[in-house]
Order: sequence, then C-alpha cells, then structure tokens
Amino acid sequence: MSDAGVSERRTNRRGEATRENMLKAAVKALASGDPGAVSANKIARDIGATWGAVKYQFGDNDGLWAAVLRHTAERRADTMLTFTDTSAPLRQRVADIIDTLYDGLTSADSRAIENLRAALPRDHTELEALYPRTAAELSSWGRGWLATCQNAFADLNVDPDRVAEVAELIPGAMRGITSERQLGTYADLDKARRGLTNAIVAYLEGSGR
Repeated sequence: MSDAGVSERRTNRRGEATRENMLKAAVKALASGDPGAVSANKIARDIGATWGAVKYQFGDNDGLWAAVLRHTAERRADTMLTFTDTSAPLRQRVADIIDTLYDGLTSADSRAIENLRAALPRDHTELEALYPRTAAELSSWGRGWLATCQNAFADLNVDPDRVAEVAELIPGAMRGITSERQLGTYADLDKARRGLTNAIVAYLEGSGR
C-alpha cells in the first residue's frame, strides 16, 4: 500500500473516532436533562472541539441531531430482536415488550432522546421545515417500531389493525409508568405493568381474524 493510502486510512480512522466521540458527548450532554444541553456549540466545547469540526462531521445542528438519533437506534437494534421469538405465547411476547421498555426508558440513550425531543418543535410541519433530517429519523423510528410490533405477532391470529393500535399505545403508556418510577410514587408499578400487559393481551386475543 502506498504512503498516500496509509495516510488516508489513518485520516479516516481519526475522523471516525472524532465523530464517535462527538456522538458520545452529545448523548451524555442530552442525558443530563439540562435544556441548555441541546446545543451543538456546547457539545463541541465539552469535547474541546470547534463548531467548524462539528460542521465538518455533521453539516449543521440538524445533521448532528439526526446522527444522534441514528446512533441510539443502532444501539437499540439488538434489544428489539428479542421481540421476534415466535416460540413464545402471546402473553409472554407482550410482557417482554413491556419489560424491555420499562428497563430501557431510564437508560442514558432514552433520557438523551427525551431531552432532545422536548427542545424540538412540536408541530410536524415546523419540525420538517427547520430540521428535515432529524424529522426523517424520528419518522423512521415510528415505522421501525410498528414493524417490530408487527413482526412480534406476525405468526399469531390477531387483527393487524389492533396490533397497529397497540404499537401506538405502548410507548406513551410506558413513558407514563417510567415517569412515575423516576418521580417516586405510591402506585405499585409492577401491578401497573401486569395490568397493561393483561389489557393488551385481552385486546389482541379478542381480535382473531
């Protein structure tokens, strides 16, 4: 290999390492919950980089936030595969989804994404206009989650429309339970998870095609 080829490979590796460090710093900053953390300039300063370095790696704020979403989605992909065990009965599959989200929604990745989403425009039209790449990543998350739920129950005799409804319900319901867990509550959250599981199972069992 020529000296130029070796130099290019080393440069690429340094660039990849810089990009990875920036993404890790972004997740750490966002996970703090500080609204001021949703700043590419601040994240650059935290790792001793310049705004120019961030622009080189991601283009702009939109590119950085889209990359953060993609980065966390890739790390979550292996966990999602546990929902595709076609040997498990319906109740176990639903319980596995509920339990996985219950554990995952308190992770640093999830806290980071919640803080980022809280700082982004709520209106989809405004979000897509100001942050088109970020909006596209969030939209792909929705499609990916629906596909995960569809795959989890594909071999069972359940109405696909009800599966789609359940897919819409679960994330919000689990965020509510997770919020109670983080704030402290007199409610029995294990019982709440069982109740949610039982309700979903009853709804899907009553939807035979």
